[in-house]
Amino acid sequence: MEYVKFGNTGLEVSGICLGCMTYGAPDRGTHPWTLPEDRSRPLLKQALDLGITFWDTANTYSDGTSEEIVGRAIKDFVPRDDIVLASKVYNRMHPGPNGAGLSRKAILREIDASLKRLGTDYLDLYQIHRFDYGTPIEETLEALHDVVKAGKARYIGASSMHAWQFAQMLYTQRLNGWVEFVSMQDHVNLLYREEEREMLPFCADEGIAVMPWSPLARGRLARAWDDATDRIAADEVGKGLYRESDRTIVDAVGRVAEAKGVPRAQVALAWLLHKAPITCPIVGASKPRHLEDAVAALEVRLSADEIAALEAPYTPRLHAGFQ
Repeated sequence: MEYVKFGNTGLEVSGICLGCMTYGAPDRGTHPWTLPEDRSRPLLKQALDLGITFWDTANTYSDGTSEEIVGRAIKDFVPRDDIVLASKVYNRMHPGPNGAGLSRKAILREIDASLKRLGTDYLDLYQIHRFDYGTPIEETLEALHDVVKAGKARYIGASSMHAWQFAQMLYTQRLNGWVEFVSMQDHVNLLYREEEREMLPFCADEGIAVMPWSPLARGRLARAWDDATDRIAADEVGKGLYRESDRTIVDAVGRVAEAKGVPRAQVALAWLLHKAPITCPIVGASKPRHLEDAVAALEVRLSADEIAALEAPYTPRLHAGFQ
């Protein structure tokens, strides 16, 4: 496993981040394809055995049961300080007017709830899951500053939003002397490259770590376009992110993978890892080979011609994955 610096911080993380949305009670929340605890634990243990020590979850994944499963696995499998543990806040966790968002009330409630579910007294990285249009950014940012100063999180990060919003938040943090975001978790893969226009250059300039979600386009880049899976069939979010014309890109991945003699997933992840300032893609794994492919991708090298062939079919599109 390769370990890399997390942006401009002194923190070191594994070159692959384990996305833990896959692990959670299937009858809780909106992800019926998730794996229950007895099927999740072998994969969490395998990730550790492969050196994947950066794990990302969220309060809302499977109604909090993802955090519970992850927390019990850490307690049983590895010393807490050997894991870089990340979670997120924003999406609805409770009914009523204050059950979601990034108000001070919501953040201070949800950090404590996440820590309880995870069975730990701190997070290494606490992230805002989306931009909250209903809360002044000063309120959100001061609350996050207080979370860090209280010792409940070591670092803070953000997720998908417009680059100008992220810039505004960073400026506000500096203006007030508050703890600054060190990472951006955004949507980047061969089927969605709009972040290359503004967000990725901005993060490169600021020394922000980038940890793309859905690096395999929710599995679409790991198989032929017509090879359906239960996850793809049940994935209503994914249906709004990608389009039928994307099959030309998937076909290009297949050609490069066949020529190199490696699985498609390794090619798609290797393409991401060639992109500055990508730090570590977030990979979900429901089968052992998913983890094996992710780690193997760290050794795959793509030529300039192969990268050009993978990128050539892409056409611009409207932003997707956030408001």
